[in-house]
Amino acid sequence: MKDITPIPIGVEFYKDMISKGYYYVDKTLLIRDMLAQKNTVTLFTRPRRFGKTLAQSMLKTFFEKEILPDGTVADNSIYFQGKKIMEAGEEYLGHMGQYPVIFLSLKSAKQPTYEMAYLSIMDETRKEYGRHKYVLEDSSITEKDKERFNAVLNMEADMVTSARAIAFLSECLEKYHKQKVIILLDEYDVPLENAYFNGFYDQMVSFIRSLFESALKTNESLGFGVVTGCLRISRESIFTGLNNLDVVSVLNEDYAEYFGFTQDETDAFLETYGIAYKGDEVKKWYDGYLFGHTEVYNPWSVINYVKDIVRGNTEFPKPYWSNTSSNSIVRELIENADDSTRQELEELAEKGTIEKPVYEDITYADIYKSQDNLWNFLFFTGYLKAVKRSFREQQIYLSMTIPNEEILYIYKNNIQEWSLQCIGKQDLSGLVKAFEEGDCETASDIITGQLMETISFYDYKEDYYHGFIAGLLKNNGRFFIKSNRESGLGRYDLTLRTKRIRKGRAIILEFKVAGSIHGLEKGCMEALEQIESLHYDSDIIEEGYTDILKYGLCFYKKECLVMKKE
Repeated sequence: MKDITPIPIGVEFYKDMISKGYYYVDKTLLIRDMLAQKNTVTLFTRPRRFGKTLAQSMLKTFFEKEILPDGTVADNSIYFQGKKIMEAGEEYLGHMGQYPVIFLSLKSAKQPTYEMAYLSIMDETRKEYGRHKYVLEDSSITEKDKERFNAVLNMEADMVTSARAIAFLSECLEKYHKQKVIILLDEYDVPLENAYFNGFYDQMVSFIRSLFESALKTNESLGFGVVTGCLRISRESIFTGLNNLDVVSVLNEDYAEYFGFTQDETDAFLETYGIAYKGDEVKKWYDGYLFGHTEVYNPWSVINYVKDIVRGNTEFPKPYWSNTSSNSIVRELIENADDSTRQELEELAEKGTIEKPVYEDITYADIYKSQDNLWNFLFFTGYLKAVKRSFREQQIYLSMTIPNEEILYIYKNNIQEWSLQCIGKQDLSGLVKAFEEGDCETASDIITGQLMETISFYDYKEDYYHGFIAGLLKNNGRFFIKSNRESGLGRYDLTLRTKRIRKGRAIILEFKVAGSIHGLEKGCMEALEQIESLHYDSDIIEEGYTDILKYGLCFYKKECLVMKKE
């Protein structure tokens, strides 16, 4: 393979991105905009894998006065040569390398117990203490403070010291550097999401609240802070009293272009690797997210797609994001769907929209209290996008749709799995019995009842019904199924055959789709006529079956009519 710019799969650290020569979509003007806004604490909420960690790492690299192990100061300006921020002017460049920085990721707290999650957070904190251990050499650090510092460093701190660990480190750093501290907290809601699903939510909320309040609310050593996550979580009072908190959600226009790839950035990326002709496919599968009014692509999926195409791993798009994001909420929505929710899911499947009130302060504890909360969670985590906003009765409403083919796949895949699980739990022997006994009314009722209970993510074409009926009959225990086999002058839809041929039985099922409820009977008659005129029973007769039943099934949306050849 000829030399090409390396494609940054999973590269989250800015220095690695630049020093190792990866393709980098330049987002450095985020620095300019943040300095211009002059916010004390900014919370960015974006879906998973939209570049939040890389952005935090970039901010750290730019602002930090980094003390190396030998006591010298690192020159991090080399990582920004040729980048857009270098043209922003001295007003902004004057901040480069001027601040002590605390950078803490909470993603490691995805653990099965509170103890393990807590220790994971403290281990990350310990590493940051180790990175700034040079402060212990300063004469302004008292012996008592050194003991406290070493307690965190040695993982021996009590709960009070642990809860104030970020604030205390910032105090030490300000004393050493004579400069206010920048605090960067990444994936702050991972411990809360994980704790909710593992049953220790209240404990984790209490600890995170104490950690954040001391670091971001009552901390006189704080210069400014940046927090990133998927959801704004304020009802738990994690940010209580933080009046200078600027929340930038997917509804905001501010900073919209700095997370995800814009159209121009995606076009340039594809052009660099000689696959600009794939632009329409990439747009269909990975575009469609709206941050404010700015349309962006999923960067994780685009990067993986380009890598696979360039390396010849595939010729087709794949659902890359579905393998990295938690789909548990999608499954919960599907499994607990009432009739109204099923209808809304089917509307979305047909590229329609649903309208819901928006609650920016939704929390993990609130998710299951109502279907509206589930829809909100799906919106803020990237499974839906807003196409229209309205305001009535003191409430914001969003018209939402599925962003692209990749997300549609996630819904469809979860619905298929759920449908199979539901069918597998049911006793459908009555349907087989109805076919064997020629009881068309019972067969019609059973099939219609099953259709009513499912969520259709298809446009009611014959293939959908074919797969559905095959699924219902799959584990019948008496007949084996053959599908779409050549027989006579054409292909029948389904046959059921007993393993025994002599004294056995075969059943032929042919499907039609009607254009209206009034066309069901006509469709059944056409199906039966097709069985006869195209001799669909010829191969069955050749095998030796003599007892052959023939059925025409016609569908209109979720209605089914079954008729038997007399």
